[in-house]
Amino acid sequence: MKKYIQQIMLGSILKNEEKTSEILKQLKSFGYEGLELNEFMIHHSPLMVRLLTKAYGMPAGKSGDMDWMKLMKEADMSVISLHSDLGSLENKSEEVIAEAKQFNTSYIVITGMYNYDYSSEEKVKELADRLNKCGKRLKENGLDLLYHNHNVELLNTGSGKKAYEILIEETDPEFVNFEFDSYWFTEAGADAKGWMKRLGKRMKLWHICDRGSRSKKKAMTPIISSDPVELGTGNLDLDGMAKIAEENETKALIVEIHKNFIDRDPLKTLKLSSQWLNKSDK
Repeated sequence: MKKYIQQIMLGSILKNEEKTSEILKQLKSFGYEGLELNEFMIHHSPLMVRLLTKAYGMPAGKSGDMDWMKLMKEADMSVISLHSDLGSLENKSEEVIAEAKQFNTSYIVITGMYNYDYSSEEKVKELADRLNKCGKRLKENGLDLLYHNHNVELLNTGSGKKAYEILIEETDPEFVNFEFDSYWFTEAGADAKGWMKRLGKRMKLWHICDRGSRSKKKAMTPIISSDPVELGTGNLDLDGMAKIAEENETKALIVEIHKNFIDRDPLKTLKLSSQWLNKSDK
């Protein structure tokens, strides 16, 4: 599988174009082939978005002021996908489609998360219908729509099914497929490998992160909380997941370690993660 990085990991170190160019070339030397870009990081983002990402420890930085087309070309890196949102696809689809084509990517990824009631069967089916309509429009323009999960999709809807089950069943594989995030489902206590098998070839991209702990100080008790950590240093069966992803013919994996960087430096975290990625050429 090809190896990419979610752009959000780099937000804290994107100070200017010169520095960003150096960072991209360094990542290329680690074995990464490119980025998954976010609309809110390649354009000026709303204040609320900047505040939310900063509060979570993953600021967008000054990336919205940069020429990402030029930066990616100069670093000889590609764009595997473009993260957008459902509202943009419904209200300004022509702009999103044009931008994806400019970056020469065929995947547009959205995540619901904030605006939907995943505990309601009716609302989840409504979301699936909206996804189908947007996916059809993208398909007509040579693009594919993927849905990215967190953990809210595991809520029960009152119908005996989880929200994610309904999204799988109610979306048309011709128009809607999936970017599966194994960390969030594992963090919620689900069998991520089981869900990967269920998605099968509808799992087009894989968001990957390991899960463990990097204790910053001596704990009061032996109980420690989980955190995202570098690939190959945690307790997830990433090798087993990689095997399933290969069987699914997943196009690429995308590293997104949400926080907890080594020395607060995402480059150190990505370098260590690349050792697992490059071992046996994952």
